This record gives sequence, C-alpha cells and structure tokens, in this order.
Amino acid sequence: MYGWDGVNTLLSMTLGLTEPATTAALLVVLGALMAVSAFGGRLAERAGVPTVLLFLVLGMLGGSEGLGGIAFDNAGLAFRLGTIALILILLDGGLNISWRSVRRAAAPAGLLATVGVGLTALLVALAGRALGLGWEEAALIGVVVSSTDAAAVFAVLRGGGLRLHDRVRSTIEVESCVNDPMAVILTTATIAAVQSGSAPHALWLLAGIAGQLVIGAACGAALGLLLIVVMRRVHLHVAGLYPVVMLGAAFGSFGVSTLAGGSGFLSVFVTAAILGNGPLPYKSGLRRVQDALAWLSQVGMFLMLGLLVFPSRLLPVAGIGLALGLILALVARPLAVWLCLVGLRVPTREIALVGWVGLRGAAPIVLATFPIMAGLPNADRVFHIVFFIVVVSSLVPGASIGPATRRLGLGERRRTAPVAALELHSLQDIDGELRLYVIEPEVAAAGATLRELPFPEGAAIVLVVRGQQALAARGHTRLEPGDHVYVVCKREDEALVGLYLGRSAER
Repeated sequence: MYGWDGVNTLLSMTLGLTEPATTAALLVVLGALMAVSAFGGRLAERAGVPTVLLFLVLGMLGGSEGLGGIAFDNAGLAFRLGTIALILILLDGGLNISWRSVRRAAAPAGLLATVGVGLTALLVALAGRALGLGWEEAALIGVVVSSTDAAAVFAVLRGGGLRLHDRVRSTIEVESCVNDPMAVILTTATIAAVQSGSAPHALWLLAGIAGQLVIGAACGAALGLLLIVVMRRVHLHVAGLYPVVMLGAAFGSFGVSTLAGGSGFLSVFVTAAILGNGPLPYKSGLRRVQDALAWLSQVGMFLMLGLLVFPSRLLPVAGIGLALGLILALVARPLAVWLCLVGLRVPTREIALVGWVGLRGAAPIVLATFPIMAGLPNADRVFHIVFFIVVVSSLVPGASIGPATRRLGLGERRRTAPVAALELHSLQDIDGELRLYVIEPEVAAAGATLRELPFPEGAAIVLVVRGQQALAARGHTRLEPGDHVYVVCKREDEALVGLYLGRSAER
C-alpha cells in the first residue's frame, strides 16, 4: 500500500530527486491539477458537464496509472483529509443559510435526511442484490451512497445559471447539509454487522441514530451560542484572526460532539448556522474566506478520489457500477423522496425536482474508505463501484438540472452579479447592515427617485449599479428595473426598506 512515502520513493526513483526537490515536484503536479480544475470548470459547465466531474478526471490523470504518476492508496489519510474537507464544506453551508430557509425546509428536509436516507440505502441494496452482489457488498454500497452531498449540491445550485424557487432550494440545501450523519451512522452499523455476522437490533439502531442526532445538535448549538457571547465581549483587532476562530469553532464542534457520542457533522452545521445568523463581526469577509475554503475542499476531495481510483480496477466493476448509478438516479432517489414528501402534501413537481437533484460526491468518497480501514473483504471493489455511482450522479441529474428546472417551472435565470460591489467590514458588532437589492419592475421603488422614497432616518441608499455604471446616490437619481441598489440600514428597519425595494438579494 502506497502513501506519501510511496510518492517520495517513486519520484526519487524515476526522476532522481531528493528533498526538497521531491516535495517541490509533487506540489507542481498538485498545483497544476488544481489550477486546471479551477480554470477549466467554466468550460465544463458550458459543455453541460458538472465542474466536480472535471476534478475527478484530472485526479485520475494525476494518479499512479495516469500521467502524474502519484501513487496514493492510503485510506486512513484519505479519511482524515476527507473529514476536514466535509467540515469546511458544512461550515460554509451553515454560515450562508438563513433561519428562514431552515424553518421553511425543516419538515421535508428532516424527513429526507433520516427516513429518506434509510429508504435510499435499502433500495440500492436491494438493487445490488438483484444484480448479483452478495448481501454484504450490496448493503455497504447502499449505505455509503445513501446521502446527497453538500459540496456537489452547492456547486450546481450556486455555481449554475439558475435560481430555484425558495422552498425547493431550501429543502435541497438543508437536506444536503444534515443528511450526512444518518449515512455515517448506517455505514458504521453495517460494518459492525458484517464484522460480527449478525444484524443490529432495530430498536438499538433507532435509539443510536436519535441519540447521535440529539447530542450533535445540542453540542453544535451550545458551542455556537457560547462563541457569540465570547465574541461580543472579546474583540479581535486583526481581521485575519476571525477566519482562524471560525475554523477552530468548526473543528472543535466536530471533535467535542464526536467524543460525546454525537454526530460531529451535524454539530458543525448547527454551530455555523447559529454564527451565520447571529451578530457576527466581519461577517461578509468571513463568508468570502469560507467560500474559498469550501471550493478548495471540494476540488481537493474529487482530485483525491481520482488519485485513489485505479483505472485497471474499474473495468471489472463497470457494468454493476453503471447499473447501480442509474438505478440510484432514476429509481431509488426519486422513489425515496416521493415516499417521504407525498404525506406532507408537497406539490408533485417539487417532489420531482427534489428527487432528481440527488447528487453524490465528497460524502460517499469519505464513507467508502470506512470498509477499507475496517479491513472488510471486497472493500476495494466496493470503493470502485462507488466511483461509478458518483460519476453517474454527476452526469445524469447534475447535467440536466437546468432543463428539468425550467420544464417544471420551478426556477428562473440567475440574476447577473453587479459589476461593482460594496462590502461593510467591521471588527466589532455594529448596529447597521449593508444590503443589496435588485429592483424588479413590480416593486414600489421602480421608477421613483431617491428623494421620493420615505426611508426611515437610519437608512439610506449609498450606491446604484446600472449595467456597467456605478451611480452616486443623489436625491434626483431615478431607480430603474434591473438596478442593483446598496442600502445601509439598521436591522430593525430592514422590513420597512423591503416594502419599497422588495426582498434583499442576499436572503
């Protein structure tokens, strides 16, 4: 088994390099892969291929059987790196989600993140058994791919050219952030059952799931509220330290919850959601930094999956992998979603879209290393079958989300970002917000001059961006549909400002 020591040996033997040249050569390969992934992502999207799939292909090209020659086959290191990546992705998701979205999607997302994950695992396992796999292999594959992936979902929904209707988007995003704990619990329980030769008792399993979710949510909430109190009293005078605090909070939340017997991933999301919706200093800067770290984690995860995959081992499992990938995308995920949401009287077209957006990515990569670390027979075969499922999930639903959304009438073209942008940075909590509004034809402010808008005393428009122009906010400035308007106001005045300008584009 090759780890990074194997990489050093390979480079030393083939290129005659020693340290620090060996590390330098390795970083050149990794840097080139990441740069090509970033710049090539736009081209891939235009061709209808999700960006994450490009990362995966480049990882394979850089692997031991590709052009890069990086021999990486260390499941333990992959698990640790993958865990860190998932923490950073969930941290970004929590910081950017509003309580309004969480409340709106609580019931459907909660069902999908628990019952839906279990149903998906069961349906995939039954399909695997019907296709000739043993029960152990089929069950392992089912639980490993049972949850949707936050990184892949955010990449498609936030990086694409569509804006989904609020309820649908909230359901998909919240589900992707909170369904990993269920998949982790099912995976560890299945591995334990394979090792012991007996299935866990249903009541024990349900109690374990409930306990981990409750402990994880409680630990995450406690740490988030504690950190808000501390940051109100202790002010950092260096902006660069706030991202450090956020990373410390995320890692600490995961660690404390896991050691307490709870779900570390759920704890991270709850901590981040509380911080993101609280009076957090330097909030806009923190979100920008965490967004970059989340993208770095996503790129790294798919590159790592490509490095872990050996193309020579893919051919023997290609048929079963592709078949299970299609069954998951076309049957298991849509059926599980329908069974969960039909009782909530969710409209049929919304059920159809939520069922279609069942992207897999970083989470199955991490979970697929569990059987390898446990030393289970055929664990490597399971890993390579999961590879095909991730690829099919990216290609089939991922590449067709735009047409499906438009056909169902549940989305619209995403508004173009303004060519000029303002941000309000403060190292302390201040009684004021900078909000961005896009003037729609139907809002009260459309066609009005600024002096005609009866804003409260503490609110004012500070910049109007119209096409390629940045207009100074004067009393005679007339607002037109399509304008991007930046407003400074107190938190209690946001509702009144919204009566004239509509809903903030940041909500």
